[in-house]
Amino acid sequence: MFRPMKKSSLKQFVFLRHSLTAEKSKLEGRLHAINQALSGTLKASAAPVKKKFSAAARARIAAAQRARWAKIKAAKKQAK
Repeated sequence: MFRPMKKSSLKQFVFLRHSLTAEKSKLEGRLHAINQALSGTLKASAAPVKKKFSAAARARIAAAQRARWAKIKAAKKQAK
């Protein structure tokens, strides 16, 4: 059976609903700001385009590194 609310209870309900609506709006605004900040960082830090070296370039780099290591090993042998 329906029982009418007291005036004080109704006022409390209206005040509480208004407060909760205001809090919801405030939180939605903050969430929107957070989402914008995150989307900005995610777009900026998206996977960079990898530069691909040709097979010849990789071979030159590998040969240069082998030469550097050979030079270091030769210096170690002379030091002994």
